[in-house]
Amino acid sequence: MVVTSGTALGAVIGTIGFAAFGILCGLLYKGFDRKISAHMQSRIGPPIIQPFLDVSKFMIKDSVQPERALAWLYNAAPIVSLASVITVLLYLPFGGLTFTPILSGHGDLILVVYLLILPALAMVAGGFASSSPFATIGAQRKMVTMMSYEFPLAVVAIAIAWKLNQLYPGESVFGLAFIYSHPLWGHVGPAGIIGMLLLLFSIVVVTPGQLATVPFDIDEASPEIAEGLTAEYSGRNFALFYLADAAKMVAVGTLTVALFFPYDLSPLIGISGPVGSFIDFVFFLLKLFLVTTLTVTLTRVAVARLKVSQVPTSYWGATTAIALVGLILLVVPN
Repeated sequence: MVVTSGTALGAVIGTIGFAAFGILCGLLYKGFDRKISAHMQSRIGPPIIQPFLDVSKFMIKDSVQPERALAWLYNAAPIVSLASVITVLLYLPFGGLTFTPILSGHGDLILVVYLLILPALAMVAGGFASSSPFATIGAQRKMVTMMSYEFPLAVVAIAIAWKLNQLYPGESVFGLAFIYSHPLWGHVGPAGIIGMLLLLFSIVVVTPGQLATVPFDIDEASPEIAEGLTAEYSGRNFALFYLADAAKMVAVGTLTVALFFPYDLSPLIGISGPVGSFIDFVFFLLKLFLVTTLTVTLTRVAVARLKVSQVPTSYWGATTAIALVGLILLVVPN
């Protein structure tokens, strides 16, 4: 396909828009996360805008580089982390189908599943490059977590695409826009609904591992390894990691919404046009907030950090088994 100057300009503007939305929305949800968890623990907590204040503080500080660090890799890791998350955002259907994904139709679901590894890999590379013993331990733990949650996540993605292929043979069943516009809940029997619920449970368990939050925050356990991967990061470099983490929260939450809650509100209330699109976008933000609260905030408050040895056991054992049972119940005709 020949890319015209107008198309290229639109892609650039769209990329900036999606990146800005993901980062700003992620920082806002981080603020809600801290506020809600504080109230659940009978604390007042910081203001909702605290993540914005933190980023602005990091940005005006200098980045201190360790003497023994591998400079180019140490400084490149935060940039790669943020850039890879922004790339993921370009595949996701925000606000239902109000905004067409810029990279829609170029691999989508399977590619997104593996692109989500890149921010973590960048952090691992940065941790090793810093030459800090705390960061090295954190990087090793991060790799263990990554290898653990990828299998159940892949099972969830394959199960949904497999069922869609049964219902719509020959269609682009791995396209996230297609998945969003073809909800499965009303097209499966009782066993299929149970399978969907098991798959949903699996992705709820996987999400804290992807975002390195409790109970799967073993790579940054402050009392043990002093923030681990980011122990030697400061200033603008740390801010980039912080922004990548905020945007990744939005990306992972949006992926869950697209796979399991792909419903718009405007068709139900009979409103179309710009007003209907606005309603669908607000409804999407509400779904994203609820998914984030369930998978991150409530889990972080209710559960303690796991041991390092418990992470692969939890993912490769129970979570993968549940996901495989969900796949069987979903794809077997019933």
